[in-house]
Amino acid sequence: MSNEQSQALAQRAREALVGGVNSPVRAFKAVGGDPIFFARSAGAHMWDVDGNRYIDYVGSWGPMILGHTDGAVLERVAAAAAEGFSFGACSELEVLTAEKVAQLMPAMERLRMVNSGTEATMSALRAARGFTGRSRIVKFAGNYHGHGDSLLVKAGSGATTFGVPDSAGVPPDIARATLTANFNDLDDVRRVVAGGDGDVAAIILEPVAGNMGVVPPQPGFLEGLRELCDAEGIVLIFDEVMCGLRVARGGAQDRYGVTPDLTCLGKIIGGGFPVGCYGGRADIMDMVSPAGPVYQAGTLSGNPVAMAAGLATLAQLDDALYDNLEETSDILEQGLLGLTAELGIPATTNRVGSMMTLFFSPDPVADYAGATACDTERFGLWWRAMRAQGVFLPPSQFEALFISAAHTTGDIEQTLEAARVALKSL
Repeated sequence: MSNEQSQALAQRAREALVGGVNSPVRAFKAVGGDPIFFARSAGAHMWDVDGNRYIDYVGSWGPMILGHTDGAVLERVAAAAAEGFSFGACSELEVLTAEKVAQLMPAMERLRMVNSGTEATMSALRAARGFTGRSRIVKFAGNYHGHGDSLLVKAGSGATTFGVPDSAGVPPDIARATLTANFNDLDDVRRVVAGGDGDVAAIILEPVAGNMGVVPPQPGFLEGLRELCDAEGIVLIFDEVMCGLRVARGGAQDRYGVTPDLTCLGKIIGGGFPVGCYGGRADIMDMVSPAGPVYQAGTLSGNPVAMAAGLATLAQLDDALYDNLEETSDILEQGLLGLTAELGIPATTNRVGSMMTLFFSPDPVADYAGATACDTERFGLWWRAMRAQGVFLPPSQFEALFISAAHTTGDIEQTLEAARVALKSL
């Protein structure tokens, strides 16, 4: 598989862009090799600048649930763009999109459009602090909520130890307001909250984790968080930027029957365009300007072209689509498990709907410790072997792969054929 043009562009990019990329994961440091530069996409496939075709399981990190360049979405985007690229003012499209999102996720009584998942989580936390009058937040090891200062924090040495920065440039005073707990461990969460001295404003989590690989909530975990937040007056925030509308039409909160106070969504509601939103209980959201004293703004929020793409995407999310995704995803999962067992390779999978991770571990993965115990060197070999055969997987053991409605039985069969060859090479 030729990659001369990608290599040439990577060399130029290193001179023009920080690290040669506009987002760190694209540098492929976790798996080795140079970045792939893509030129076009359609359905379940992408083509790089060298003309190589890949079966794509990244899906722009989740939002391409219909596949790439869906015809109905493309048509609606073209029509909206012809009317104006950006208004910097109100339009009907943003109202229609907000109404559709609230219809799919009724817990979002009131919402605010933003431009990314990072904006959504930062803004939701600010609203929670404004509503409660408290300062501290609880997050979970292995959950990622964007690059906001208070969220780039690693766990301290004990259950009541304040966090320390996980990135240069994050002031220690900000990091100290973040407490970190263990995912799927209610007892640990209770200890952490108790150590917050009554000053915990919010608990934020991915209800289906996707940033330590896919890790679903264990039975009772989300319910326990809901009970704890109710008892302590804490705002429960579900970061569904990745799993929202992916694991079910109503998101993880619908799939598991647990209602958060606030929800954060990402680019899937914009059909893959740079979109996000946060919303929830009206009494909390009405704290946000101009209704209340919590300031948050954005010139491009509710961009008409992005809203049009989102509406065209959301309109197609029916029961038949989710049934198809479940069936296709199950075939891929069972095929991978069968191959690893046949070849004697220690591996396990976690899958929720059309989100899945193959972990190179002999043990089930239920938390961050389990995820980080996986054989990441073997994952890098696996990733490179699959790339060589035209299958584009997320370039990290700690990411989710995504199946789209555009993946056909033939795509899955071809993927499993490539997997047999790749796994044998390990």
